[in-house]
Amino acid sequence: MYENIIVKKEGQLAYIYINLPEVRNRLSKETLSEIRDALVEIKHDGVSQLVVFTGEGDKAFAAGADITQLNEKEMLDVFATGSMQEIYDEIEAYDMPTIAMINGLALGGGCELALACDIRVMADHAKIGLPELNLSIIPGAGGTQRLSRIVGKGKALEMILLGKFLSAEEAMTHGLVTEVVPLQFLKDKVDEIAEQILAKGPLAVKLAKMAVQYGAETDQKTGQIIEKLAQAVLFATADKKEGTKAFMEKRKPVFTSK
Repeated sequence: MYENIIVKKEGQLAYIYINLPEVRNRLSKETLSEIRDALVEIKHDGVSQLVVFTGEGDKAFAAGADITQLNEKEMLDVFATGSMQEIYDEIEAYDMPTIAMINGLALGGGCELALACDIRVMADHAKIGLPELNLSIIPGAGGTQRLSRIVGKGKALEMILLGKFLSAEEAMTHGLVTEVVPLQFLKDKVDEIAEQILAKGPLAVKLAKMAVQYGAETDQKTGQIIEKLAQAVLFATADKKEGTKAFMEKRKPVFTSK
């Protein structure tokens, strides 16, 4: 079905592998289009509850855009439908939680893909960075904005202006990733994190993600109104009643997303 990616489903987990290891899993417009199509498929499969992005092989998560295609870009192409920025915005706002399983180099558009995910887990040999200024362009798929919100303006400027790559340990120190593990344990760690998320009430997961993301874009008081409204919705759900009842009865809850 797909030429540049592989979609693997394991229970409630859907893995999207960028499958171009011979070119360090570069992100061509064709690959991005397939990712978008896969997200639509996963959203409507009736089973998947969490999406993991990763790259095939052990060299690269995704080492940036297709430079040949980038060379052909002209001024108004940044506004075209289906741009990298547009697709990453959709990933950030996706209905399900997302994890970037960073198995190797995450550079340029690959770094920006990871930044669009909710959680980032990194192999200890991997590196991450935004080297776009070497090509006399800037990170254009949300990198200038998401990176600064995660690591702070000063560190973001250092990484972008110097084109600096962070090691996995440095990335963790600055809060860019949440876990660093040897490559052979990377998938196990991601599965462990995913299992913990999937054990929670699915409606609560969705609304918590929404409250954090939209609340972060406004002042605290407005953010707390978003939080309050999200909580009001959850108070009216069967899952909330099941969660509290299961806790009191000392049993595992059975959530139905209702």
